[in-house]
Amino acid sequence: MKQQYFYYIVSFLTLSIFISCEKPEISKPIELRVSENFKNPIGFYNNKPTFSWVLPVSENVKSQSAYQIVAASSPSLLPDNPDIWDSKKQVKNQSTWINYKGKPLQSRQKVYWQVRYWDQDKTASTWSAINTFELGLLNNKDWKAKWAGLDTAKDSIKGVRKFLMHRPQYLRKGFEVSKEVESARLYITAKGIFDVHLNGKNVSDDVMPPGWTPYNHRIETLTYDVTTLLETGKNAIAVALASGWHSGRISRGKALYENFASPKILCQLEITLKDGSKQIIISDESWKGTTNGPIRLAGIYDGETYDANLEIPNWSAANFNDATWQNTEIDAVVDSVKLAPKRHTTVKQKSLISNVEVVSVKENIAIFNLKQNMVGVPKVKVPMKKGDTLKIRFSEMLLSDGSFYTTNYRSAQSTDYYIAAADGIINYTPKFTFHGFQFVELSGFDKQGKPDSTWVQGLVQHSDFEVNGTFTSSHEKLNQLQSNITWGLRDNFFDVPTDCPQRDERLGWTGDAQVISPTAMFNFKTHAFWTAWLQSMRETQSEHKDGLIPFIIPDVLQNNNASSGWGDAGVIIPWDIYNITGDISVLQENYEMSKKWVGYYQSKAKNYISYVHSFADWLQPYPEKTGKIGNRGDTPKEFINTAYFAHSAHLLSKIASVLGKTEDEKKYKNLYKEIANAFENKFFDENGMFINTKQTQTSYLLAIHFNLLKPETKVKAQKHLLEELKKADYHLGTGFLGTPILPKVLDDMGEIDLMYKILFKETYPSWFYSINQGATTMWERWNSFSKADGFNPQSMNSLNHYAYGAVGQWMYERIAGIASLAPGYKKIRIAPIPNERLSSASASLNTSYGEVSSAWKIENKTFQLDVVIPPNTTAEVHIPLGNLEELLVNGSAIKENINIKLLNTDKESLVILVNSGTYKFQNKF
Repeated sequence: MKQQYFYYIVSFLTLSIFISCEKPEISKPIELRVSENFKNPIGFYNNKPTFSWVLPVSENVKSQSAYQIVAASSPSLLPDNPDIWDSKKQVKNQSTWINYKGKPLQSRQKVYWQVRYWDQDKTASTWSAINTFELGLLNNKDWKAKWAGLDTAKDSIKGVRKFLMHRPQYLRKGFEVSKEVESARLYITAKGIFDVHLNGKNVSDDVMPPGWTPYNHRIETLTYDVTTLLETGKNAIAVALASGWHSGRISRGKALYENFASPKILCQLEITLKDGSKQIIISDESWKGTTNGPIRLAGIYDGETYDANLEIPNWSAANFNDATWQNTEIDAVVDSVKLAPKRHTTVKQKSLISNVEVVSVKENIAIFNLKQNMVGVPKVKVPMKKGDTLKIRFSEMLLSDGSFYTTNYRSAQSTDYYIAAADGIINYTPKFTFHGFQFVELSGFDKQGKPDSTWVQGLVQHSDFEVNGTFTSSHEKLNQLQSNITWGLRDNFFDVPTDCPQRDERLGWTGDAQVISPTAMFNFKTHAFWTAWLQSMRETQSEHKDGLIPFIIPDVLQNNNASSGWGDAGVIIPWDIYNITGDISVLQENYEMSKKWVGYYQSKAKNYISYVHSFADWLQPYPEKTGKIGNRGDTPKEFINTAYFAHSAHLLSKIASVLGKTEDEKKYKNLYKEIANAFENKFFDENGMFINTKQTQTSYLLAIHFNLLKPETKVKAQKHLLEELKKADYHLGTGFLGTPILPKVLDDMGEIDLMYKILFKETYPSWFYSINQGATTMWERWNSFSKADGFNPQSMNSLNHYAYGAVGQWMYERIAGIASLAPGYKKIRIAPIPNERLSSASASLNTSYGEVSSAWKIENKTFQLDVVIPPNTTAEVHIPLGNLEELLVNGSAIKENINIKLLNTDKESLVILVNSGTYKFQNKF
């Protein structure tokens, strides 16, 4: 018995020792994503995706030493029996953009996947949660449906300015489902825009899908899981259809796609029944339709007309009798236009503005102030009399007498109408249009009604991306500037990046886009948004043998022209995306486009000086006292052409290096050097002065930032730049191209205090000037409006343009101090630069590896900096006002912190290398 007892004791101790020697289990990876940060997508576009994940925030997990990905056709096969892909253990620290290397994937296929990692101590994590992606219909041959709709071209009506307009259609198809449904997918798109219902219920909350692409090349398709909307027995699918961008009035009124063809729907409902059988419902000639519905007119520029007297009760329900409706006409699917799953998110209603003020009431005309310039539609709730028409107008700002200002909408009527069918309260929200506005005017309502703030709300609509970063400070106007930047981005990211959201334009101007893309990616998760638009850019460039990139994408103007600083978006935006995300695929996808664009410059150059069309430094401001006006500024177009020619060649050499294209790297680096040499010889003298009658800030900024001058000339040019800034009393003298570069150049010159001085200027032209005039978004011109003089009488006077918001990048990188030292923030720089105008500033940013944050404040002559560095990264932390003896890290002297390393000290700052983790730095000065 004693012997047996002794045996148990020894066994227990042995087991205890064994257990205690086992490595502790570490937490599973989180934030699993495929390709451009999609989480569990349905109807996915990419059958060769990349995989990314984030390591958990933990004191034990600092970095990754290896990973394993498994993928299967069923969750039951994971993780031990993956039948699609097993990456095996890969000894790599890469946790982002891992290329799929499994079996070929097909349309409709659903893939289940997991990942695990090994940490810095080679301890394996638990497996992640199982994530999925389900592919859409990837090929035209997958579509059995036909394009169906009514011939509205023959019955088109004359709209605004005598442009033809299609009457919106109501289309439907009844069908039987004889057995219980296991699953169902609705694949759908339109030549136009649509709203789809099943059995009287909305299939989605998408706004104006499928969106805007070059329809002569590609039309995006959408996939919806409609399993729960189907019933055994009678069913009906119903679609409201309008012109949208495809065959509506866009810009100068040109109809590019199929010569004003009638809108059509393409719809394929695939049903899997519980007994394993399949049923498919397609759009074809058996569908019924009518144009005699309540939406009488709908246009992007001009608004919507809704007649409640023509409402069709239950038209989308299964039991509706459509016997009197017309049969639809059909077109076959053709391979010349690619049908492809949408590769970024649709537009949705993202927020609601309900803090509304009644500005004025006169008879039965009332004006409402939403207190924020926004994009979307109103939601109105007003009393009406039968047969009366409610007129809804929009404006960004009021005239000094309190009346509406719509001159800057140009020919866009931007007016909605609602015709009442009965006395009483009506509720109305437009469906097939959108507006840019802060003020709403209602007229035609019941005169006995007393307008109040509940009559109008604002439904804010934009592409469905989420917030990616935050910035705030101790300065009220700087915070308002941040708000204006983010609202300007929301308002102009309506499926494509638009220049403005209110007038008869709303187009994808490439110059505006390339200057704002980094700031956009700091503030919002727009990775997929940009890569989708770049695909449209590539498709459009393919129409031009010389490599031309039009200055609008999609190219509705069709004027066969390009501009320096605008077409360069095809090189600059991919490079920006790569550096911010680390996603190399964006460089691979767009490499040939970038090469062709540089080739276009070469074809228009003589002795390396480029002679292409140019908008130059668009909307450069002029001192008000001179009375001078002009759109293209004083920097000559040949100067700007050649500067951007060199810059794109230089970036292309860097891209070639990343992609391992050694010969191209040498070729374009040499081209860049030749252009730079010709540029300096033509435009600068031996004293580093710009050879031109009119000196400009932008001329020096471009030459310095693009590194187009010899080192000794560059130093001299920097002095001339400072002189030009001083002459302007440190006001901005820059337009669309010069403004985003100014902070970067002054930063590189060490002139941070000067940049602060310019940033905090209150008078025209400056960032705070528009704020002082009541701006809640960025403006097209520095002086679009003033309280004293009213509206700028010049054309192109949008109060919602994002280009000048590009300063937001500097606010994140230098005021708050978060910048990338390696693509995707694999290595991070935390280097805030305080200023006497601020007592605190902070920012956070969701990188590919997780959230990084930097928050500083100065209090009682002590500088405090709180920093969070995500796992699997490292960071250089620069402590300004450096005093090594006084520096505390997490409450201890620096020498007592084994996880950090002092890199160097200088008069400006202390530089410390840290691994992932949370840090509190404190330093007296």
